[in-house]
Amino acid sequence: MPTQVAYLGPKGTYAEQAAYALAKLEKLSQPVFMPYSGLRSVVEHLANKDCEAAVVPIENSVEGCVTTTLDSLWTYPDLSIQRALVIPIRHALISSGSMSEISEVLSHPQALAQCSEWLRSNLPNALQLPTNSTAEAVKMVLGSKFRAAIASKESEEISGVKNISYPINDVPGNCTRFVLLKRQRATESEMADLASFAFSLHSNTPGALLKALECIANLGLNMSRIESRPSKRELGEYIFFVDIDLTNKIIDIEKNLCPLLKAYCENISYFGSYKNSQANIL
Repeated sequence: MPTQVAYLGPKGTYAEQAAYALAKLEKLSQPVFMPYSGLRSVVEHLANKDCEAAVVPIENSVEGCVTTTLDSLWTYPDLSIQRALVIPIRHALISSGSMSEISEVLSHPQALAQCSEWLRSNLPNALQLPTNSTAEAVKMVLGSKFRAAIASKESEEISGVKNISYPINDVPGNCTRFVLLKRQRATESEMADLASFAFSLHSNTPGALLKALECIANLGLNMSRIESRPSKRELGEYIFFVDIDLTNKIIDIEKNLCPLLKAYCENISYFGSYKNSQANIL
């Protein structure tokens, strides 16, 4: 049977490239790729059983965590991460006009932020306009001499636009980690590289977070990432998102760590243990 895979559209986004690569790595049966507008919409379609899998960005090496993805994972704790893929991000300035004519630059907020220094140096007076995706930005600049989009270099293949400058991202090593989500838990594997979970504390008191983190340290586990997000219930209350490095480790996080955390945590959401691959597909 076909496997419907949702991703941040329209066609031509970095998310689409990641979706194709992740579907191949996971050997999904007859994948059918479904673009949606907005990251929250992508996750909601999976949670509402409108598709079998979803691919979303979760972390960028320059701008940090993708907050919409983290918030969505906390909202839908039944979803789990099946696999992660890190892809290099090389932005290009795409337009129908020339550099001297550009007065507006459109792109996803993350892409604009990742090129902020280049824009400040080369187009200091251009108005920066956020869009839902890099591919959407390209569609919006078609035929315009004064508008440009920040998107992948492959966008120049679209009739009516050209690559004005490449690469324009501020950091040469810019990369984004994408994750493949499903509604069922990934099969625990000794080959897993990462485990991800999130928790909220019983109370915001001195040492409360330290006690939770000591549970991780006492098992000899190393955190490769920790992020905090507001709970959206009250000021000063946070959700903590943690990645555990499982390289050369054989441990069932859900069975061995989560029970220890329950003494200090109000809620715990375990997103699974999974492979984290590197790609060079751009």
